[in-house]
Parts: sequence; structure tokens; C-alpha cells
Amino acid sequence: MDSEWKARTKLVHGGTRRSQWNEVSEAIFLTQGFVYETAEQAEARFLNAGPDEYIYARYGNPTVAMFEERIAALEGAEDAFATASGMAAVSGALTSMLRAGDHVVSARALFGSCLYVLEEILTRYGVEVTFVDGTDLEQWRDAIREDTTAVFFESVANPTLDVVDLQGVAEIAHAVGATVIVDNVFATPVFSRAIEQGADVVVYSATKHIDGQGRALGGVILGTRDFIRGTLEPYMKHTGGSMSPFTAWIMLKGLETISLRVRAQADSALAIAEALQGQAGLARVIYPGHPSHAQYDLVQRQMGKGGTVIALELEGGQPAAFRFLNALQIVLISNNLGDAKSIATHPATTTHQRLPDDQKVALGITPGLVRLSVGIEDTEDLVADIVQAVAAAQAGK
Repeated sequence: MDSEWKARTKLVHGGTRRSQWNEVSEAIFLTQGFVYETAEQAEARFLNAGPDEYIYARYGNPTVAMFEERIAALEGAEDAFATASGMAAVSGALTSMLRAGDHVVSARALFGSCLYVLEEILTRYGVEVTFVDGTDLEQWRDAIREDTTAVFFESVANPTLDVVDLQGVAEIAHAVGATVIVDNVFATPVFSRAIEQGADVVVYSATKHIDGQGRALGGVILGTRDFIRGTLEPYMKHTGGSMSPFTAWIMLKGLETISLRVRAQADSALAIAEALQGQAGLARVIYPGHPSHAQYDLVQRQMGKGGTVIALELEGGQPAAFRFLNALQIVLISNNLGDAKSIATHPATTTHQRLPDDQKVALGITPGLVRLSVGIEDTEDLVADIVQAVAAAQAGK
């Protein structure tokens, strides 16, 4: 029956397990272990645990399983594995399937920690990594070889909001049997059609929109049951990157409202982008859902909405960007995104500060670039706050 439910219904009821007390809100099973009635039952469970049989919280837990089933139902994936953080999801998805001698092709525009995993960790253990401009399908064609094991990219790049043609890259990768791994955070589970468009593995930082209220770190990896339980789960349960039951409960509560929040945030982001067009003091306003975005048509096909994040480039470089940030009254300065509260970040000095200057320039991470994650505050209030902060940035020249 739940397979026929619409998305918002799945987000409230999917995967629910009730105890003997028939609670309305999902129970938090805060236990690291489980009791067996006999030694024979313990032996049998370690040999082949059933779908609702648990051994140890690092291997699985009823609250965590509810979150995994609910997010998988929303994404249209066969299965999911919940992790301790978004980066545990990224590193787990890659490392669980790769070994020395494998070849990975990745988009160059990535979150700083993702770049570290690819540039430093994987190569340290003998994995060859080739970087391309993710928006250029010809570069993908040239880089992907007959022996390429996997491709990796952010469907919407952080922080410049370039959009990768998911279906196009998947077709090129699948032609040689490579696995397509997509970090889909900026697309959000609400607007995602990644599995349908060719992704084999989808990764989210649940810290972002899934929680949506800045409370907890978490991540999730989605894919086929064979990959999640056959390849990923043995790696994750032995290396210790699984999600805690309390965090899973927070994420379940977040999923109940994610569609309402994210759709409102995307609508506000578009209204803000429209209001800022031609604003004095702004060299660029970048929003995937606005017709001015270079890949607007692709965004409409791939997501249907532009997401919750805008990028602004202040005239006057870093000094102007800092004056803008310091003048904001509603929007907070922080480095999270997808929160109910609007948050502004200066990527060049925070999330992407470890990149060499020439690489920042190549990626479009200029000194004047500010990433703005739009929250659920009143849209008119946000527009007024941003406009006055842009004016303050220019007045302080």
C-alpha cells in the first residue's frame, strides 16, 4: 500500500515500526545491543539476521531502520544506509567499492572535504582519480575509460551552483559499466529524480535539509539492495560510520516536514533572485531556478525547481563581501545550509579555504562570492535584509 502513497504521505508514515504500546511518534530505541532468548538464537542471528532482527547498534537498529526505509521510499531507491555524517556517507560510498588500481572520474567543483577524500585519501591507497569540468559532457567522454570503476559529482556544485547533466553523465559512465555516485544535497530529496535519471548511488548530508533545523550531524547512502547490503553495509559496520538511534529519530521528525520547508524555501529563493536582478553592488546573482542561470533548462528538466541556495558576487571582492555579511540582520553567518534559518557563508575563507588560489579562480570561487542558504523566514523580510546589506557593503568602500 505504501508504494502507492504520494511523497508527502511517505514522509510522514513510511517505514514506521510500532512497539507493543502503539505509540504515535516513532520510538527511540537507545540501545547498543539486543537480547537473545537462547544461545542457538544468537548463533542463528549472527549467521543470517532477518529484516527485523538486530545484533548491535553499529550493524542496525529499529529507529535507524525506520529512517532508512522512509528516505528510500521517498528517493525511489531499493535500500539505504544511514551514516554518522554527510562526509561519512561520501567516504563510505566511495571507499566501500574501490580498491588499489581502480579509476574514478570526478567533477572538479566539489565541497572541500569531498575534494580531500578524492585527492588525498583515495590516491593514498592507489586509486587513480581524474578531475573534469562537470558541466562539460565532452570532458566526461574523454576522461571515462573502459576500466573506469566509478564517477562522482555533486548534481549542483557547492558553492557556484553549476549543474551537472546527471542523465548525460550516467549514459557515458554506464556504457563502460562504471557506477554513478551522486552527491545530491543541493537538489534535496524533495526535488531529486536522481535514481530515475541514472544514478546508481545517491548520497545526502542529512545534516542539511533532512534535519533542516541545525540539530544533528547525519548522512545517508541510497542505492540497490545488493550494493547497500552486499558492498556498503559490511564496510560501514566494521569501520563504525553508522548513525545513532537518537539522530535517526531527529531525521525522522525532519522528514515529516521536509517537503513543506524545502518548497517554501525554493519559492523564497526564486523571489529573492528576482528581486536582486540588476541590484547595484552585485556583480552576479546565481540561482539555478532563475532564467538567467546558464543551465536553467537543464535545471527544469532535472529538478523542476532551483533549490534553496543562491550565490551572490559582491562588487569589491572580499572586503565588500565581509561588509555585506557583517551588515546582515536576519541572515546568520554560519557554514551550514538547508536550515530553517537563512545562512550566509563566504566560501573562499571558510568551506573552500584550503584550495589554492588558482583553483578557486578556476572554480569561480571568487573573493566576492557569498553563498546564501534561504530559510523559511518571511520572503519580504529577507529581501529587505539582503538589499540593505548590499547597500552597506557599497557604502563602506
